[in-house]
Parts: sequence; C-alpha cells; structure tokens
Amino acid sequence: MSVDAAVVRFWEECRAEDPALPEDLPEVWAFGAIPEHADQLLELVLAGTKTGTASSLWDYEASGDPVPAVGDFSIILDGSGAPRAVLETTRIETVPFCDVTAEHARSEGEGDRTLADWRDTHERYWRRYSENERGFEPDMPVICERFSVRYP
Repeated sequence: MSVDAAVVRFWEECRAEDPALPEDLPEVWAFGAIPEHADQLLELVLAGTKTGTASSLWDYEASGDPVPAVGDFSIILDGSGAPRAVLETTRIETVPFCDVTAEHARSEGEGDRTLADWRDTHERYWRRYSENERGFEPDMPVICERFSVRYP
C-alpha cells in the first residue's frame, strides 16, 4: 500500500503526543475487505469492544506482507482510506481455525461475540475474500492477534 501525505502527517501527530512511538512509519492497513468492513470494525475498536483480530496465515504468505508480531504498531485506516487509529500488537497465537477459542472470538467484538458466530462469519469471509488460492479449510492456520489502542 502506498503511503500518502495524510498518513505521514497522522503519524507525526501521534508521535508528537506519544514520543515513545517509533520514528519509522508502521504498517498501514484497514480491517476487512471492503470499506463497510473497515468502518464497522474500526468503530468497534474505537469503542473498546474489539481488542482482537484474526487473519489467515495463508493470506500473508500469498501477499508477502509481514506477519504481525508482538510489539508491532499499525496505523488503521477507515473505509475512505483516512488514518484513524494506532494499534500495538500485544499477543499473537497461530492456531488451526478449528482451535480458535471462544475467548478470542469474544475479543473480536463482532456479531453476538460467540465462537459459533465467529466461525460462521470468518468461514464466509475467507471463502469469499481470501488472497490465497486455498481459501478456507477447517484446519487452516489462523493468526489470532490481540492489540491495544495507542492513539487516539
């Protein structure tokens, strides 16, 4: 993703408020696959409801994007591509889809926050939007990420 001037300004503002943030611009991304996803999930983050996310390891391998790691920072975009938040990754666990826990499903803040709803929603998501040719499998590796909001 190319970085525009608004993202650079946003990072500079964040660092002015929190000088402990690193100088280098972190990864820049939006939740979900479409603008509506980005806005809905960002709203949950900003409300404090969403403190976790899940990603397909296969998608990272297909795209060549760096796999998240504890201590990473991310600039999160809204559906229009505007920078809105800075997250810090606090925990990573990669598990088969079928082994994602109810606790992690709840941390994602979506739907009714149950594991059954999480599984249904995420299976549909990966069947439709996967960036890899394998798509979805019940034992596919899922990166379960927990994060804290560093800004705002």
